[in-house]
Amino acid sequence: MDLIHRSKVWIFDLDDTLHNATAHIFPVMNRTMTAYIMEHLTMDEAAAHELRQRYWRAYGATLKGLMRHHGTCPHHFLEETHKFLDLPEIVLEIKRLRHMLQSLSGRKLVFTNAPKSYALRVLDILGITDCFELVFSVESTKFHAKPSVRGFQMLLKTIKVKASDCVMLEDSLAALMTAKRLGMRTIWVTKKLKKPNFVDYRLSEVLALTHLKL
Repeated sequence: MDLIHRSKVWIFDLDDTLHNATAHIFPVMNRTMTAYIMEHLTMDEAAAHELRQRYWRAYGATLKGLMRHHGTCPHHFLEETHKFLDLPEIVLEIKRLRHMLQSLSGRKLVFTNAPKSYALRVLDILGITDCFELVFSVESTKFHAKPSVRGFQMLLKTIKVKASDCVMLEDSLAALMTAKRLGMRTIWVTKKLKKPNFVDYRLSEVLALTHLKL
């Protein structure tokens, strides 16, 4: 029996899972986050860049480090670092994505560390907003961003399912590790060839989900 017919709840990450954010979005976003840190923490560019990366590595989200260590207002940070994006120009279209999502049986939702306004804009540009019953954003987790267990637990409580009912598709290994610990099946969307043992399946792109067999 293939994975598609056994699954009940599909949980999709957004950036670099449902679409390619590395190509255009992340480089711009990284610059705006560095600029935000430079301005609000009075750092030069090199120090701000290093701090942004250090918090991202340590917490899975730069914002979490800024909140924990500097008292940064999360709403202000998200607004200031995401308002710049000319998304229609830099979101890359993925042909057959909508068809693939509609072919999946079961519930489907998005779980992202991005703010909800950004996530909804990207999904709208991709033409897949109505494929998902819920967009669970960083605000939905009360800023306990992935890979925090608390964020996952809040999601499961919201959708009223057990972790064992869920399949998580992600580009982030840290988030997949949390998902696996909770009992979810895990799919790593990556071009890398080797997968760790907490990853059940590896796909080079999300469209390959339709071909996945157990």
